[in-house]
Amino acid sequence: MQLKPGSKLSSAVCSTEVIVVKAPDADVELACGGVAMVEPGTEGSGDADPAHSNGTAMGKRYEHEELGLEVLCTKPGDGSLSVDGTPMPLKESKPLPSSD
Repeated sequence: MQLKPGSKLSSAVCSTEVIVVKAPDADVELACGGVAMVEPGTEGSGDADPAHSNGTAMGKRYEHEELGLEVLCTKPGDGSLSVDGTPMPLKESKPLPSSD
């Protein structure tokens, strides 16, 4: 699937919803719970993979640095995010400069 910044996606197996912040040039498969994500309002099918059920947190950004993909979770759920079968970790926050 070709992702574009601003695209909204929903999980087919849980309540997770995300917005794409940064998108790679290549086609990738963004999945939640081990099942490909779909456009909001689209009926999903399948069961969540227990290996991909660590959950997502609302307001957190998930990033795959190598591909240049970043998404923002707008609705939490039970499934965990992955790209082409590789888990997407939480984006590390940048340290603030010291104020001395």
